[in-house]
Amino acid sequence: MPTPINTFKKAIGAGQPQLGCWLGLADPYLAEISAGAGFDWVLVDGEHAPNDLRSVVAQLQVIEGSGCHPIVRLPIGETWMIKQYLDGGAQSLLIPMVESGAEAETLVKATRYPPAGTRGVGAALARASKFSDIPDYLTTADEQICLLVQVESCAGLAALDDILATDVDGVFIGPADLGADMGFLGQTDAPEVQTAVKDALRKIVASGKAAGVLTLDKELQKACIEIGATFVATQIDVTVFATGMRRAASEARALIETT
Repeated sequence: MPTPINTFKKAIGAGQPQLGCWLGLADPYLAEISAGAGFDWVLVDGEHAPNDLRSVVAQLQVIEGSGCHPIVRLPIGETWMIKQYLDGGAQSLLIPMVESGAEAETLVKATRYPPAGTRGVGAALARASKFSDIPDYLTTADEQICLLVQVESCAGLAALDDILATDVDGVFIGPADLGADMGFLGQTDAPEVQTAVKDALRKIVASGKAAGVLTLDKELQKACIEIGATFVATQIDVTVFATGMRRAASEARALIETT
């Protein structure tokens, strides 16, 4: 029995747009609701959300079987951390703040077993192998791992050609951090930032790699998809929940204020 097919990797490799949602509430119950909402993928955030390996695995467990593909964003691209999250069952990883081809190549190797890479061999203990119930996991796992890297700085943009020359599956442009590094902190709608994002996406698409972005700007979402971005996050669970709760509280207050 081979490793389960990574349907997300297959889809973006075929150029099929996949729409997703960022998960930062760090709770399996909410992750289950989000995964059943109709998105193609959801991303469990380990960089800016209060997640650790155990909480991420708990969310993977409820997302799987929903028909929605889980992606995990690590806080940093450390080889030992990549090993743990892959063993925990993540097939698709997003690594933040990649700024060179050499760094991207190191990340690629961290997701592959020897001799192609440096991933530690511990599949007998791993949830990824269904605890040894997938007898040929070691020989079939590599091709189902999807490695996405974030380019979100001027240094990353300058090294984009080198990053694209590696075996990463896709490159994600982070408008917020990129804008800040460009001198537009909190101004992702600045024309200079949006131009940089779109130009980078065009270069990624032209290279044959999958291109991705997270933006709540509907016009930018549409523009990115038209450029050819294939993994686009259009919403964040924290934002949806916070906005909804504030609206609910405001409506409740209005009941008193209008009487």
